[in-house]
Amino acid sequence: MTATTPAPVPAGASAAVLQPSEPISEDAVSVQGPNFENPLSLPQFLQTYQRIGFQATSLGRAIDIVNKMRQWRLSDEPVDADESDYYSSPDIRAQTRCNVFLGYTSNLISSGLREVILYLVKHKHVAVLVTTAGGIEEDFIKCLGKTYLADFNLDGADLRKRGMNRIGNLVVPNDNYCKFEDWLMPILDAMLAEQKASGTIWTPSSFIRRLGKEINNEESVYYWAYKNDIPVFCPAITDGSIGDMIYFHSFRSPGLVLDIVQDIRDLNERSRTSRKAGMIVLGGGVCKHQIANAMLIRNGADFSVFINTGQEFDGSDSGARPDEAVSWGKIRAGAEAVKVFADATLVFPMLVAATFARDVQDS
Repeated sequence: MTATTPAPVPAGASAAVLQPSEPISEDAVSVQGPNFENPLSLPQFLQTYQRIGFQATSLGRAIDIVNKMRQWRLSDEPVDADESDYYSSPDIRAQTRCNVFLGYTSNLISSGLREVILYLVKHKHVAVLVTTAGGIEEDFIKCLGKTYLADFNLDGADLRKRGMNRIGNLVVPNDNYCKFEDWLMPILDAMLAEQKASGTIWTPSSFIRRLGKEINNEESVYYWAYKNDIPVFCPAITDGSIGDMIYFHSFRSPGLVLDIVQDIRDLNERSRTSRKAGMIVLGGGVCKHQIANAMLIRNGADFSVFINTGQEFDGSDSGARPDEAVSWGKIRAGAEAVKVFADATLVFPMLVAATFARDVQDS
């Protein structure tokens, strides 16, 4: 058998496949997952996310940014000359923190994230809430009746016949909305009477505060917002069952006024006067943009965490990444910001466990 002479490897192929790497920076972090050979506490486990890659690393980054929001104190930062008089008091300097503006879509109150948000409000971990109409009414409705786990594939026509309303894989009996109407209508009557008697002009935020007081139920997010004087802004207050009730009430007892002008001024001023401001936004739409636009008034947020599944190819603000907000001045250039592409029900409880509830986890 005649031996063949080995052919040389084609130079072009060799150069393409075996191209030498540039030197790796000493600051580079290698990919590494959790080691389950050793016991891990929940905080230790979540800390490993930073090196897993993909959206796990984005979540790890979000945890780091939120902890920076929590830890920031005015005493750590230089004070501008025009602020020196106000912030000269050591007490004020020690107490002034990064104001956290939390936004979330209505479906998250329908879900079990309601209890996570309640924890943050009850313990005063956030300064401002922004949501949509469903994010208000579903909280009160849950105080009056249960929401139940179901299935994404239930037949809509059959549910309609049975008086069941589907929210993803949750269902809400229509009786709950009837109970909500019975509870809300006398409050609207009282608000209208106060408006006529004293000239009170209600805003969506003062309306929500009143509802939080009236529900008097510790299972309610907005009860705790009322108790802790945390403002709740809802620019789209009529886009839901509350709007239906206001609509019906306007025929029976016309004249109730909800002034959105006072609210937009209040929200923007809370942003403008914050020494540091952080955004945590779950989902997109109105709640995301309303907070981001308030940040524009102060030339951008200092810390930002977005959690949603939106994509940017259609140009929507819901899917936009933080760098787009930088171009508008809604996030400051060089600020700490991240978007986690994920369902908030999956990752937000983990984020809270590793940040605001960290002391509870460690105890």
